[in-house]
Amino acid sequence: MQSLLDAGDAAGLASRFGARLQFGTAGLRGELGAGPNRMNRALVRRAAAGLAAYLRARGGRRVVIGYDARHKSREFALDSAAVFAGAGLDALLLPDHLPTPVLAFAVAHLGADAGVMVTASHNPPRDNGYKVYLGDGAQIVPPADADISAAIDAVGPLADVPLRDAFTTLGGEVLEAYLDAATALVPDGPRDIRIVYTPMHGVGRDVAVELLRRTGFTDVHVVEQQAEPDPDFPTVAFPNPEEPGAMDLSLALARDVGADVVLANDPDADRLAVAVDGARLTGDQVGCLLADHLLAQPSGDSRDPLVVCSLVSSTLLGRIASAHGAHYERTLTGFKWIVRPAFAHPEWRFVMGYEEALGYSVGELVRDKDGLTAAVAFADLTARLKSSGATVRDALAAFDARYGAYRTAQRSFRIPADAQQTVMARARTLPGATDLRPEADVVVVEGDGRRVVVRPSGTEPKLKVYLETIDGDLDALESETRAALELG
Repeated sequence: MQSLLDAGDAAGLASRFGARLQFGTAGLRGELGAGPNRMNRALVRRAAAGLAAYLRARGGRRVVIGYDARHKSREFALDSAAVFAGAGLDALLLPDHLPTPVLAFAVAHLGADAGVMVTASHNPPRDNGYKVYLGDGAQIVPPADADISAAIDAVGPLADVPLRDAFTTLGGEVLEAYLDAATALVPDGPRDIRIVYTPMHGVGRDVAVELLRRTGFTDVHVVEQQAEPDPDFPTVAFPNPEEPGAMDLSLALARDVGADVVLANDPDADRLAVAVDGARLTGDQVGCLLADHLLAQPSGDSRDPLVVCSLVSSTLLGRIASAHGAHYERTLTGFKWIVRPAFAHPEWRFVMGYEEALGYSVGELVRDKDGLTAAVAFADLTARLKSSGATVRDALAAFDARYGAYRTAQRSFRIPADAQQTVMARARTLPGATDLRPEADVVVVEGDGRRVVVRPSGTEPKLKVYLETIDGDLDALESETRAALELG
């Protein structure tokens, strides 16, 4: 702050003080620093006070708070707990940095009216965030986001916000309950595989390795250079397993030890990346493999099975669901929507939901994406294939033979907001285009075994394009789409 003043950096000051980080369906996420447009203790206390007021106005009494190992995460969690306690709420703080899925599980497990997870997931080291769940265990959706934002805006001077240390720091009972319930999701079966695992400098290692151990997977090799939580993420340019180079260390270790599969979590362990034969699978490949595997498992639940994916994910899931006699639904992007069909249809058994951006929810344990249960489910799949003399690549080839060659890709274009809307306007004029407004700023163009989805990113200055072909040329579709949308 003082350095900006000394340097006369008007742009830097305006960036920090000229606006305020806005609370939305993703909660808060942004760069650490001073000012209302940065993540800092003042902003977090104000957000906690607004959330507390929102909950109290609706009769809410209990909040559980979790945090990851990023810079300032524990401080933000402690501040939140003190604000909630000061507002007269029963504030429960998880005992240490833990994965996001454990916090999401804790909301329902503890009968809380809300949950807060201090995390920026796979954002760069300079960022942190504030993710909010309500009592159903799912991320907030409209109108709750706007109502909470209004309550935050109504918070007066921070000096008048009471703080109390009368919150409860929990022991290990919540994590133990999560591990017990997650273990029960995986049936007994073959376990003769070698696994390479990385937590990507995040908080997933201890929980993931213990969950794998409890389900019988003991030949697990952790990437040593990325094993410990480190908020600076020193071995990766960007701590996201989707990014080029992020899994290089994992792939190298897999070659050295002869691993059957590589499992990689992002830093808060809500996402999962999978690699076999030296290459990462796409999110669609992992999602469809998991769905087919889970639908094939016997269940003591008499309810009809349900699988769900986002509208930017592969339509192959619908073919797989039909083959298994399962219900299939598509939703808007984001797990806050993917879990909603389970609430709308409690008479159905939620088997799995996924989005192509490496997010998967296995069973009804967590109402959000969970890279830990997805990891152990994929390990089970891999072991069963190996015991039958097959591989993951064989399973993908079987999809091609049965359903046709579904191929997908996602492309991002970093362009400013006004240019994004120009491209969106072009997309709406294409033959076969369906405009999803007002529900979402999304255009779907499909026909003749080809499908293109175009949407602006909700968190970055990017336009995202999702491509799918069935027995077609994906590269040709990409070229034609770039030309039609004038994306270069």
